[in-house]
Amino acid sequence: MASRLLILLGFFGMLAPAFAQVDLAAAPTRLALQVKSDPPGQQCRRIEGEFPLVAVSLHETFHDDFNDHPLLSGRWTPHYAGGAAWPEARYWGGDGSDFKRKTSYNGEQQIYVDPRYAGRGTTPLGLDPFRVRDGVLSIIASRTPPELKPVLFNNDYVSGILTTQDSFAQKHGYFEIRAKIPVGDGVWPAFWLLANDGGWPPELDVVEGRGEEPGSLVMTTHWRHPDTQRIESCPQDFMLPDASRNFHNYGALWERDRITYFIDRKPVADIKVPVGFDDPMYMIVNLAMGAKYFKGVGFVDAETPNSVAFEIDRVSVYQIDAY
Repeated sequence: MASRLLILLGFFGMLAPAFAQVDLAAAPTRLALQVKSDPPGQQCRRIEGEFPLVAVSLHETFHDDFNDHPLLSGRWTPHYAGGAAWPEARYWGGDGSDFKRKTSYNGEQQIYVDPRYAGRGTTPLGLDPFRVRDGVLSIIASRTPPELKPVLFNNDYVSGILTTQDSFAQKHGYFEIRAKIPVGDGVWPAFWLLANDGGWPPELDVVEGRGEEPGSLVMTTHWRHPDTQRIESCPQDFMLPDASRNFHNYGALWERDRITYFIDRKPVADIKVPVGFDDPMYMIVNLAMGAKYFKGVGFVDAETPNSVAFEIDRVSVYQIDAY
């Protein structure tokens, strides 16, 4: 994983190195990624060593390099948008008035806010967890001011989420974020995809950070087994020691028969597309605080930073040319 994969700009065009620290003014409008040529397996597998590769040619369909506040463009919504498949739509976001503002099932201890959010009140609180500087978006989680805890449902932290459910979804293609992965007790950054019909699963976690384990990343596919109806998950963990200090590209290529995960555009894991990946998927990028079930995150405590930032340089999506 420490090695860097050369990417093709255009279709078998000029080669350029895909080092994580190269500051590109914009993502390339055309891209070619390499995937394994053998059939994928039913369970996810790491991709290591030497193996035959084939190129997949892509063209850009979505790009945000965050030169402006993310809520100005109309591309992003600062809360879960809900869905039509209740009660399977688990990402509606919890009970009562913090509807769409957290996933209570996960044991999260933050509430997602934006400048227009009023909590229990009727007047917007003006809380803005999003900062943009020099083309980098920071989603900032911070301890809830004591005087605002009652109006914010006694959540320990305020933080931010951005979704494209109301504006952009795509079936198949390559979804990529360039980001630094923050660390700390209870810190849980993520870039992930859900079905646009609001149902769950499927879920495709392009990258999640384990805040208590600096450098630890996980990429996961979730689906429902057609016979047992049980939720199946296939995670792959990776260690990238400088992930919190330096920007890296994290991506997932969803083809008809295969999902391949990438770090710095090098393939690191793949899996045969499970049953249920039938609808376009939308993107979510968020910084949660606290987790009941997710290993390596834990609950917030006295050691948790008072303020922590998930820094994002860009989010890009590509469609496969043959599609």
